Amino acid sequence: MLKDLTVGEVARRSGVAVSALHFYERRGLIESHRTAGNQRRYARDVLRRIAIIRVAQDVGIPLAEIAEALSALPDGRTPSREDWSEMSAGWAKQLDRRISQLKKLRDGLADCIGCGCMSIDKCPLRNPQDRLAGKGPGARRLQL
Repeated sequence: MLKDLTVGEVARRSGVAVSALHFYERRGLIESHRTAGNQRRYARDVLRRIAIIRVAQDVGIPLAEIAEALSALPDGRTPSREDWSEMSAGWAKQLDRRISQLKKLRDGLADCIGCGCMSIDKCPLRNPQDRLAGKGPGARRLQL
């Protein structure tokens, strides 16, 4: 039987700081048990959970959503390939929407750079379809 890992071993093997491991544990993303000497020990499958957490974070999935996906697994088990496929498919849809929004923002920003906010009546970012014109002449609140 393989022995459990210390927090230092998990940090070294996963490339995650000890403080991040403690944070993940407080958030319920990973779990440990204590030895008789009150030292943390982790089952070896924690390395897979951490890898999944890191990959999801690296592509911009909020930690709360990662925790929600992991907590949906029966008995808090480590995700299998099938579980990962399901999680990543759901996240891929979110990422596609986010990418689309970011492209629109980028394209709108290109027009902004040349404008310098001198044509606020035509600004697609701050005043889409010149909505502020309907509120009358003069300065208007620009928080749309």
